Amino acid sequence: MSASRTRRLMRTALDAVRGALIGLAEIVPGVSGGTIALIVGVYDALIDGAGHLARGVARLVADGLRGRGIAPAVGHFRSVRWAVVLPIGIGMLAAIVAGAAVLAPLVEGYPTATRAVFAGLIAASLIVPARMVGGRWSTREYALGLIAAVATFLLTGLPQAPDQDPALWVVAIAAAIAVCALVLPGVSGSYLLLTVGMYAPTLAAVNDRDFAYLGVFVLGAILGLGVFVSGLQWLLAHRRRVTLVIMTGLMVGSLRALWPWQDDTGGVLAPGDDLPLALVLAIAGATFVLGLIALEAFLLRRRLLSADIGADPALSVVDESRALDETQAQDAAAGVERDADADGRQH
Repeated sequence: MSASRTRRLMRTALDAVRGALIGLAEIVPGVSGGTIALIVGVYDALIDGAGHLARGVARLVADGLRGRGIAPAVGHFRSVRWAVVLPIGIGMLAAIVAGAAVLAPLVEGYPTATRAVFAGLIAASLIVPARMVGGRWSTREYALGLIAAVATFLLTGLPQAPDQDPALWVVAIAAAIAVCALVLPGVSGSYLLLTVGMYAPTLAAVNDRDFAYLGVFVLGAILGLGVFVSGLQWLLAHRRRVTLVIMTGLMVGSLRALWPWQDDTGGVLAPGDDLPLALVLAIAGATFVLGLIALEAFLLRRRLLSADIGADPALSVVDESRALDETQAQDAAAGVERDADADGRQH
């Protein structure tokens, strides 16, 4: 098997694992799928793909009703990086289905322990957007980050609403709002569903294979993506640094939702007797994230992973620079050989 084929297979497998991690995060209230996408290095690819996909669906419906053909929609669909998005999507769906049956009872049965693990994970992951910002932060950037952190802290302190039996149109609206949290690091879609009393019904729909509920939920999510992702894409393209600063603040504020000791309504409590265990679990969560970043750095250096999907942008830039230098050196050597051959033929 060729080296390029090996890298493609490894990339596909790793993308599926990345998707599974994002899917598992979406099940746990307080953990943002967008945060996990940032950690594993696929955030930009997912935002770009989601934008094209949502606009493609919108154009397909609108142009189809007006008899204008499907060419514009097909153009958006072709712009999606399917080689990356499909494995991630499959991994996400598999993890959500499996995690709803396995991880959700674990979170319910051992809330302090699971929140401690995820708190350590998110705390360590702050290194990712901070390094993506790059350079020293200005006073204005610190202020923006602080405002974002306070806003998220207050949002995650909202009391949880009692479980609802929602009408399908309410499901669509809730999905449109929750999916915005999916693509925004630091804001948990599951937590937003909790605040409106729709977390348990949605989880039950996944476990019971309620396809009517799930179909409306997916439709609402697509509509929400179409509205929200376009704005986020513009911000990342034209105001990337300040957007990443705000994302970092959102992630800091979201740690409030993952404070291990909480009452039944989400209120913060003082640490209990299980503080040593919680610290160990938080360190384990942080170690997992740092290990993941170190693993991808190793794979990048060994040329076993493409630089455009590494979790650590700084390492990806270094790797791309090395690749460019090597390519230029190879081109120069090839040019020298061609000149030598030409001289030999002339003589």
